[in-house]
Amino acid sequence: MQYFIKIIVSVSVILTCTSIGKKLPSLAGLLAVMPLTGLLVMLFVYFESENRQATMLEYNKGALWGIIPSIMFFAVAFWAFKRQFSLPTVLVFSFSAWIFGAAVHQYFLK
Repeated sequence: MQYFIKIIVSVSVILTCTSIGKKLPSLAGLLAVMPLTGLLVMLFVYFESENRQATMLEYNKGALWGIIPSIMFFAVAFWAFKRQFSLPTVLVFSFSAWIFGAAVHQYFLK
């Protein structure tokens, strides 16, 4: 039942952002990257972990430094869309930047 609730909440957030994005794309972008997703995961991890303090410290450290690869993703996407690249090309460039940033993230946070 808990798993089902997680799916419903997560899908609801995505569908809400998608619906808003049809009329107000910049607001949908703001909502999509706001800490709501991080908050949901934080709550799920908190209530399912045994060593809550240590787990939450590590989760928050990863989330805080994980912002950098996310910024890289959106910065590259913004750059590529400004140059009118196709969506598949934008996604390849953006995810490549994110994967690089995520690899560096994991290397330094070990």
